[in-house]
Amino acid sequence: MNSSVNYIIRRLLYLIPVLLGVCALIFLLFNVVAGDPTALLLGKHASIEQMTELREQLGLNKSLFAQYLDVVKSAFTFDFGRSWSTKQQISSMIVQGAIPSLTLSIPAFVIATFTSIIFAVIVAYYRGKGIDLFIRVTCIAMMSISSLVYILVFQNVLAFQLGLFEISGYEYGFPNFLYYVSLPIIIWVVLSLGPDIRFYRTIILDEIYQDYVRTARAKGLSEKVILFKHVLRNAMIPILTYTVVQLPFLLLGALLLESFFAIPGLGGMTITALNSSDFPVLKAITILSAVAYIIFTLIQDILYTLVDPRVKLQ
Repeated sequence: MNSSVNYIIRRLLYLIPVLLGVCALIFLLFNVVAGDPTALLLGKHASIEQMTELREQLGLNKSLFAQYLDVVKSAFTFDFGRSWSTKQQISSMIVQGAIPSLTLSIPAFVIATFTSIIFAVIVAYYRGKGIDLFIRVTCIAMMSISSLVYILVFQNVLAFQLGLFEISGYEYGFPNFLYYVSLPIIIWVVLSLGPDIRFYRTIILDEIYQDYVRTARAKGLSEKVILFKHVLRNAMIPILTYTVVQLPFLLLGALLLESFFAIPGLGGMTITALNSSDFPVLKAITILSAVAYIIFTLIQDILYTLVDPRVKLQ
């Protein structure tokens, strides 16, 4: 227990230099490589006086080191200032946009993950048989179709022609939001099934061909017992790695889905910020994604010890 606690404390301390390095990269991208944002905001016909005044308003007249410290401060305090285009507090915008994004991404991710694992277990159990071939071919066919096709066809047929779902929009509060996110969730799941099933199937089959499985068969254990008690448990580490790495990006929702269905989430906010060159919003989203990724990487290591006692945190 003490070694695990020490490991977690060390990893938390490691977050500080990692986050400082991430802030440095973000600062270079937005404040150095991107050039002078006042030219983008005011246009090519702006006078020097207008650009100078805007630089003062945006705090761009500070030294580069002071601007870097502002980025670091925002990463640790989550105070990202105001949006250049809307003049709103970015933190408030993120909180407001996170709700629609999470109501879409979390149910879609959970359903897609569990459905994919179930199908992967089925095809692994019936490996080499007709159902295995059918599901694999179906997965490849699904992956070959563009996500835009799924969005447009489902939106046109299920929402517009049949009227089974709302075409676009969003309404806060349960269960009102379900009417608006149900179709995007279905599309998300359909888009995820192909690659996820193939990935989980490969992981499970890698375990099935290990020596301990042959030993278990020699002891007379049934295929179902071997698959569910031994193989699936040993396959949980790569499955956790695959799933936990995706969790930080659920905050952003789905850029295309939110855009096509007019869901006011962080994905749509990111696209709007890109179109309007709203650098503070883009920096805030990038910092949040980096922080979430670092934290979930630590959670991933801790979860390893829960699914496999052989893994020790040291």
